[in-house]
Amino acid sequence: MSIETGNVLAPPVPRSLSAMRLPQVMMRDILLKTIFRSNAAHLSQIAQQICLPVQVTQELIDLARSQKLVEATGTMHATASSEMGYQLSEAGKARALDALAQSEYYGPMPVPLDVYREQVARQSIRNIALTREQLVRAMGHLVLPSSLLDNLGPAVGSGRSILMYGPPGNGKSSISNGIRDALGDRIYVPRAIEYSGQVITVYDPIVHSAAQVALDDPNALRRTARFDTRYVLCDRPTVITGGELTLGMLDLVYNPSARTYQAPLQLKATGGVFIVDDLGRQVDPPQALVNRWIVPLEESRDILALQSGEKFEVPFDTLVVFSTNFHPNRIFDKAALRRIFYKIRIDGPSQEDFLKIFAMVAEKKGLALDEDALVHLIGTKYPQIGNVYANYQPAFLIDQILAICAFEGIPNRMCRDLIDRAWANMFVEESEVAH
Repeated sequence: MSIETGNVLAPPVPRSLSAMRLPQVMMRDILLKTIFRSNAAHLSQIAQQICLPVQVTQELIDLARSQKLVEATGTMHATASSEMGYQLSEAGKARALDALAQSEYYGPMPVPLDVYREQVARQSIRNIALTREQLVRAMGHLVLPSSLLDNLGPAVGSGRSILMYGPPGNGKSSISNGIRDALGDRIYVPRAIEYSGQVITVYDPIVHSAAQVALDDPNALRRTARFDTRYVLCDRPTVITGGELTLGMLDLVYNPSARTYQAPLQLKATGGVFIVDDLGRQVDPPQALVNRWIVPLEESRDILALQSGEKFEVPFDTLVVFSTNFHPNRIFDKAALRRIFYKIRIDGPSQEDFLKIFAMVAEKKGLALDEDALVHLIGTKYPQIGNVYANYQPAFLIDQILAICAFEGIPNRMCRDLIDRAWANMFVEESEVAH
């Protein structure tokens, strides 16, 4: 039976080998390889290495012993007098080496793909209940018009795809990060999954932020786990990509030396957020990238392929956020746009919001505001560019002023002259450069 952690049902703990739903030969070989590679010698150590309950590990060891691949050492664990030690027999070592030649994978027992599908449904991104208060709290460091939150809230809460577009420098990336922070809860990420006898590693410390979980006494033979420890309890994952994203990064990654697979980025992001920033800056055209997402976005499933060419389905349960500085009509056809559920335009701030941002940044950086300098900035400089404001500009101008003050050896201050010098670095003049 599943238990509930927060709002997410935890993966149930397997109670027997038959409940594992994995081939016995595969489990036995992973056991042998793990003992061989880790030198784990006692039941609790082995159980910890392969991430199974002690009773299931004992059942697996007994199976290997019946095949004369593992033998008892006849010695007890130093800290637990009732725990027997084990080692590989000569036949077991030979089998471990043969298994390692086929696949270098050892350690945590993988989760069958069908079992993982069940857990994805239990913790679906579409099950989250996001309130306005949660979104406002996550975006609290940003100055945003209420109308934007009106559109953004239902989009995030639906778990459907979002396209944010608009002129550069207005916080699309910051808003994407705020969406991630608004989710708030945790899910269970498998260390590895199994399909057709192949192991695909999923948990990635670079992508997944593991939560601190209280561990039971590893030496207690009757210890009980609160959830299947083949999973790691993590914050909902966030994968952020930019101009470096290629279509190849959305395929399984095969390691020919280890003969194992690594999950692609979108599979690692299952249950969380996948942010494609700076769409249109990638080597592959935006239309091709979105075409790759058509089946996942419409049918909540993705199709991957093994080295053999065999294709199979994996769950696609990810909030995809596309962010671009280009107008959508320039980079997508109508069919592609139809498949992106929400389109939200992110414009620059009003003059009032610009001044709020300017004051917030100045206070944070320790620069006192000067009314005469601000009047000069708003009344003289911005009319030169049609009074078009951008969210990045306050931090840019203030950093420039502070850098000038440091160079000139003068106290940090704001004045018309420093505003003019900072402004000159914000734009490039439209003129030909002589060669």
